[in-house]
Amino acid sequence: LEGLAAADDSSAVRLLTADLGVDLTALRRALADGLLPPPEAVAAGGNRPSKNSTLAQCGVDMTQLARSGQLDPVHGRDEEIDRMMQTLVRRRKNNPCLVGDPGVGKTALAEGLALRMAAGEVPPALRGKRLFSLELGLLVADTKYRGEFEERLRTVLDELDNSTILFIDEIHTLVGAGSAEGGIDAANLLKPALARGRLQCIGATTLAEYRKHIEKDAALERRFQPLLVGEPTPQATVAILRALAPAYAAHHGVANYSEEALAACASLSARYITDRFLPDKAIDLLDEAGAAV
Repeated sequence: LEGLAAADDSSAVRLLTADLGVDLTALRRALADGLLPPPEAVAAGGNRPSKNSTLAQCGVDMTQLARSGQLDPVHGRDEEIDRMMQTLVRRRKNNPCLVGDPGVGKTALAEGLALRMAAGEVPPALRGKRLFSLELGLLVADTKYRGEFEERLRTVLDELDNSTILFIDEIHTLVGAGSAEGGIDAANLLKPALARGRLQCIGATTLAEYRKHIEKDAALERRFQPLLVGEPTPQATVAILRALAPAYAAHHGVANYSEEALAACASLSARYITDRFLPDKAIDLLDEAGAAV
């Protein structure tokens, strides 16, 4: 592999880059830094899923998005990301469930983990792994007949390997998904995989939905370690906005956002938008201000 990566132009290199979508620069950097997965992980199926696989059709590889620069930077959430990684490397109950109000940044934490994984800034047990976001709605879509949804989910589980961690947003929708007309819901299909360690998963949901759907299912609740995600303060939100500002400024074609504008987005949204939560509502103000210029 090192020999292939060192070659500038060959049929093998063209196969890696054009057909398999390998980033040659990132591969060379990973080889130099020792960040590639161990041989046993590759033998177990650590490659990126085929575009025709059910897994690839029903989600997205967040680690690949991070490597290609398609994820926004995540600032000020190091403590939560560290706690999530600590849970992932546990021997038991190593499936974190991010619990918090809508808009507090649960999905951003998953993106922050993907950025860390892409950069190799993770514990040794997580190196070489990827974070894959599974869209349950895509799994359920077009499943008209009894048993069709269950078969698609089983196919996804069969395509998983020990180098893949699933991220499922709105994980409470697992309970009852696919159970129409006497079918088996998705939660009951995932429980055995979680119990045997075949599946490692990060969930995200609100506190109300966690209590209503997951906490009441003792077998499912035992598989997850809840991690509470609180709303950041206006001061912490300013730091988050500061990290995001260059991307929004480039999108709207403005020079940059001033410190006063960032502080106003955080403080005014906290004062006047009472039915939503930081940092989401402040980011919306930042975006709206750029669009109005």
